[in-house]
Amino acid sequence: MGIRLKLMRYWQRRNRLSPAQIFALAFALIILVGSVLLTLPAASRDGVSCGFRPALFTATSATCVTGLTLHDTGTQWSTFGQIVILSMIEIGGLGFMSAASVMVFLLRRKVGLRQRMLMAQALSVDEMDGVVRLQKWVLFGSLSVQFIGAMVLFFRFLPQFGWQDAAWWGVFHSVSAFCNAGFDVLGNGNSVIALNHDPVVLITLMALVVIAGLGFFVWDEVVRLRHFRKFSVYTKLVLLTSGVLILGGAVLYLLLEWSNPDTMGAMSVPQKILNAFFQSVTVRTAGFAGVDQALLTEGSKGVSMVLMLIGGSSGSTAGGVKTVTMVVLLLFVWARCRGRETVTVYKRTISAGKVMDAMTIVGIMAALALFGGVFISATSPVSFTDSLFEAVSALATVGLTAGATGNLSIAAQILIIIYMYFGRVGVLTLSLGFLTGNRAEERFRYAQTNLLIG
Repeated sequence: MGIRLKLMRYWQRRNRLSPAQIFALAFALIILVGSVLLTLPAASRDGVSCGFRPALFTATSATCVTGLTLHDTGTQWSTFGQIVILSMIEIGGLGFMSAASVMVFLLRRKVGLRQRMLMAQALSVDEMDGVVRLQKWVLFGSLSVQFIGAMVLFFRFLPQFGWQDAAWWGVFHSVSAFCNAGFDVLGNGNSVIALNHDPVVLITLMALVVIAGLGFFVWDEVVRLRHFRKFSVYTKLVLLTSGVLILGGAVLYLLLEWSNPDTMGAMSVPQKILNAFFQSVTVRTAGFAGVDQALLTEGSKGVSMVLMLIGGSSGSTAGGVKTVTMVVLLLFVWARCRGRETVTVYKRTISAGKVMDAMTIVGIMAALALFGGVFISATSPVSFTDSLFEAVSALATVGLTAGATGNLSIAAQILIIIYMYFGRVGVLTLSLGFLTGNRAEERFRYAQTNLLIG
């Protein structure tokens, strides 16, 4: 029995609430507090309360680092409201445990077993050894990268918008990009489409998204080991898969949108390449739009939905089923197609339990996405393709929309709120369930039966 499983069993004996329940309740509490703050008249630019439902939708989207909004962030919310949203993005992106640990470290208090276990779960690591060091590294690295991104954007915005707007826009968009939230405060209601010709802005946002989407554990290994051969199998898979998805997505978008006059058709070749890479990066979880998603070709929307569903990597600010989860599933399919029982990669065997976990997560997410697409199209004046796009975007906490968000019925809005919450909290809960589930029913087996498959 692994150390993580032993500690989880110990936790369950000593506590009424499991780590998964604590995470779920903490996120729900943050959303509730944020919703109340956003309903205040001071949170809106016109001084009139927006109402609880729009505030709940926005608070859920911010805390779950999704980016779907009923109102444009730059025009609807006052400076106070934007600060509330930014705070929820930071807490939701890094995890409430990371935010809480700041006070522990500043006060130099001893980190107890419960705090260490919550840190391990928040960072998606299997061992308790070194988890405090890793948490400190995550905080230092995250804040440092966000600061650098904010400074680059500040100096880029400064000549055109003045120091006040440049400073706020730099900070807000750096945090939003790093946390993979996709919120913007440009005030035009079109995300960063107005800046899709600016390589400094797009490359900075892409760098922030990619770095955060790799995951905290990967950062730690890359900095410590500094050589690909020394990396763990997990880190190798994350780096290779992320590279393939970014490059492959960019190539597909170039092919599908090259002549589309509504998106990239009128751009120069360098601009097309830049925006294809930006779309490939942001669509996996960040939610910034360099082109109007509603005007993409049907093929591009299909590619986007696949990339959104895959998402980033475990232990990161990204959503989706996660890169390695999808790789494990594909390796299993490849092994079965060759008639093999075991799944191997880099001369290592992947356990059958891990394969089943991957199949479960992908299956649940795909089923929920399909149900969401059907439900939204049935209850709102939105086509099925755009409804499915919206459902996948919410589940994978991406935040891109093909124009459906503003046309959602009240029932569809509630479903999207649930999906955003599940996308941020539910996958983690499932992962913990795989680890701590009751195996008592597996102590005996029924007789096997033969079924026709395929």
